[in-house]
Amino acid sequence: MFRHLLVAIDDTPAAQVALSFATAVVREEGGSIHVLYANRVLVGGRGLSELSGADAIALVDTAVLQLLEQGINATGSVSTTTSFTIGQVIADAAQARRCDAVLIGSQRRSGRLRLFGRGTRERIIRHSTLPVFTAPAPLRVPRRRRRPGPESAWSRGASTPVVR
Repeated sequence: MFRHLLVAIDDTPAAQVALSFATAVVREEGGSIHVLYANRVLVGGRGLSELSGADAIALVDTAVLQLLEQGINATGSVSTTTSFTIGQVIADAAQARRCDAVLIGSQRRSGRLRLFGRGTRERIIRHSTLPVFTAPAPLRVPRRRRRPGPESAWSRGASTPVVR
């Protein structure tokens, strides 16, 4: 169904989930994946971006090597963009590489304030004629809380230990 995917990644755990998801989709068809990192120029950053050029290339190289080790035909690239043009850059890259769909990772960000009203996914959908998939968000496993036992009541300065 989808032989050529463009996977837009970032430097969060969601990128790993997106790559795993893309691998599962493409493996059945024997297709290929193009990994894209859109390096955003920081607003007011005087030309500074989220990652340095070398770090962005290293991020994409690591993802491509991971895919190649799993037997997936993969390529990668880095583009420089702003928050306002990121959707257009990703959509144009997918069209230029004749991809069948775009796949991005997802974050669990409930209650997040969006200053400009739209997220990356909505910006890509606005500019792309291709299907845009969102991989499931990485699971967050809550830490187990220790229940205080009788020994902790004693160590907190209780006058007598609890005996049962």
